[in-house]
Order: sequence, then C-alpha cells, then structure tokens
Amino acid sequence: MGLPTYFISHGPGPWPVMPHLQGAMARLEQSLQDIPRQLGVRPRAILVISAHWEEPDFSLTVATQLKPIYDFFGFPASAYQLSYPARGLPELANHVRDLLESADISAQLDTKRGLDHGAYVPLMVMYPDADLPVVQLSLKSNLDAAQHVALGRALAPLRDEGVLILASGMSYHNLRRLGHLAKVPSESFDRWLYESLNGFRGVERVARLVDWISAPAARDAHPREEHLIPLMVALGAAEEEPATCVYRERDILGGVAAASFRFGNAATPPEHLTKLSI
Repeated sequence: MGLPTYFISHGPGPWPVMPHLQGAMARLEQSLQDIPRQLGVRPRAILVISAHWEEPDFSLTVATQLKPIYDFFGFPASAYQLSYPARGLPELANHVRDLLESADISAQLDTKRGLDHGAYVPLMVMYPDADLPVVQLSLKSNLDAAQHVALGRALAPLRDEGVLILASGMSYHNLRRLGHLAKVPSESFDRWLYESLNGFRGVERVARLVDWISAPAARDAHPREEHLIPLMVALGAAEEEPATCVYRERDILGGVAAASFRFGNAATPPEHLTKLSI
C-alpha cells in the first residue's frame, strides 16, 4: 500500500524560532519529529500541500532550489531569517502534473515560487537537514472539498514510488476566536473530526468529510476552510485505509483543540517501494 499520507496541524506561524511558543508547541514538535520513525523508510521525495498557497488551477513548484517565503506578519526579526534550503525536483513536478492530467485535472508549473511557512516550518522539524527533495502543490482557490479529494486520488500512485504526501493545515483555524473563546467550538469540531476519520472508511468517510460544513461548530472552527482542505488531499490518496491520530491537544495557547492524522499503516517495508517512474 506504499507510504502513508499525513494531514498535519502545522501550528502558529514560525513557532520553532519563537521562545514563548516553543513550550506550547512541544507536543506538536514531538509528533512531527516522530513521523520519520513511523515511516520506517527514508522517502525519496516529499510532496507538500499547504493551506498557504491557492491558485485558480492546481500548481506545482518546479524550481531546483526552493527559497522560503516569509508569508507572515508582526513576528520578531529572527522569523524573517529562517532558512530551509530545500532543493526542488522538477522531474517529480512534471510527473505529478502528468498524473493529474491523466485524471482530467488541470495543473500548472510555477518556476518562481518557493516554499511557504505551511511547508517549510513543519519540514524544519521533521527533516532539519533539508536533505530530501521537495515539491509543493497548491490548493485550488475554489476550495471545493470534493475536488481536493479527487486530487488526492490522482496522487495515490506516488505512495508506491517513495513520495511522502504531506498535507499541512490546521484542524481549527479561526484567528478571531482564540484562547478561551476557542475552547467550545474547537473541541466540538475536533470531536466530530476524530469520530468521522476513525469511525468510518471509504465512501462513507469521504462523504462525511466533503460535507464538513454540517459538522458541529464547522464555521466557528473554519470561517474560511483553506486550513481544512489539505486534509481532503491526504484522505483522497488513502481513502480505503485506516486513520490514526498522531497528534491531539485540547488546550493550545489557552483553549484551542487541534489534531493531526496519518492515513495508512506506519513502517511500510522498504522492499515494497518501487523506483520513481519519472
């Protein structure tokens, strides 16, 4: 079944270089550091889908060197000196575009874009040496859940080629309701999300997630759903496989509940992986 896929809650901004956030993010940091162990093999490349890149059509980074984008505001100067010198992999970007076009999904190549913080911040924790090639794939700006599940389905063959599909967002994202104001809506939505991903499988699970707007406190948890939509990609690429909660907290920064999930089993035997067909 290839590598598992992941939806991760990536945390607030450039938290790894912010001392006042590091304690609050300790459990998240541990969960991200544990992903390489869970995989049991070293991926050949990483395809990351971040909440912080939207385009009218799905787009892929094709540069050979991916510079960090400082797409956040109001943080200390150290946050704007973060470096994650990831190299791109144009062959993979072209391969992904071919997979999408074979599924009648339009995709573009972007020669200039680097990695946004939804991509490089968690990667800094997971693979601090920046020694794995990375391609970033955008969301489609209509944020249609079913289309992003279909995107995930088209990406599924990558799992057998040693490519880690990493979907980065947040299971709760309402910047107007943080602290104690977030406690009730984030816990309500978190409970629904956990039960939906763990209690159902296949078509029924996909249907529940596509209809996420019917969940308790849905719009309180996601006034705009760009931080939830990456989950649909990870789900679509492994829709028949079990979900495992790999990170869950109920009181981040005074009240936010958040979670991350793996789809598929950990520690896939390395001999099962085939070479990248690119």
